Amino acid sequence: MSASESRVDVEQFLTNLLAFRYREVTMVGATVAVLVAAVVFFPGFENVGNGVQSDLSVGLLAGIVLVAIVAGAVKGMTGFGYSLIMTPIVASVIDPTVAVVVLAIPPWMLNMFQIAETGTGRAFVREEWTLLVLAIAGTIVGVAALATFSVGPIVAFVIGLVLFGYVAFQFVQNFVTVEQAHHPFALGAAGFFQGFLLAFANLGPLLPAYFHTFERDTERYIGGLSMVLGTIFTVRLVQMALFTDLLTTYRLWLGSMIAVVTIVGLLLGTYLRRFEFDERTFDWFVVGLLFVISLNIFRNTVPALFF
Repeated sequence: MSASESRVDVEQFLTNLLAFRYREVTMVGATVAVLVAAVVFFPGFENVGNGVQSDLSVGLLAGIVLVAIVAGAVKGMTGFGYSLIMTPIVASVIDPTVAVVVLAIPPWMLNMFQIAETGTGRAFVREEWTLLVLAIAGTIVGVAALATFSVGPIVAFVIGLVLFGYVAFQFVQNFVTVEQAHHPFALGAAGFFQGFLLAFANLGPLLPAYFHTFERDTERYIGGLSMVLGTIFTVRLVQMALFTDLLTTYRLWLGSMIAVVTIVGLLLGTYLRRFEFDERTFDWFVVGLLFVISLNIFRNTVPALFF
């Protein structure tokens, strides 16, 4: 797609919004939801750092904001990567369990936005509804596990190994691609464990890796992945709010505040995706991103596990 096609028709967007078209309503609704929560649940400047078991200095907050913008841009371009970038970094400066809960909110907003922005989400549900059911089941189990057990570095380390192995496999095999292949059992298993890992550790590379190998339509790839991830994060937030004490008002505020600044990165990444990239360039970008993320995970987990 050319750069000229990347411009947003604001007038048409507003017309569709006023006509209550689902795409525009979903995009605006997700954005407004985090904006309202960031304002309504603001704890006051004197209490900004009280709920994270860490000293949230101005410099640390600025660093988190910068990482959130970069991670949002990556999500806008590829359809995934936000949690894989944010979680290891944020969990290294605040309590890991708090980080997992707080960082459930920005990805919810991002994925709801992309479901509508790509326009492929509803068709994906009709075709892959069993994947969504299994992802929901994995999410429920993962939230229950998070409420019972603390998140340890071994979980993130294993996820880093999975990512690194996938990168090595693609590099050696020179980017294995199987166009629009459907393996119901493998896809369902990837969906279940994606839901579990995202709910328990806020890290889940399995479904992006599967889609990168078997789904070659970029818009469907991003829209379908966003539909699955949006469903997972919605179930997570509802379950944490209603059936556990994980989602406090402070954590809801902090997650919403991070989501608000992430919008800048998401819009930037969405704009960049409108430019024409050949498939080979996209492959290198995705695999390179996964490689960097795996190294970042190892940086945060290896010292805790082996030294």
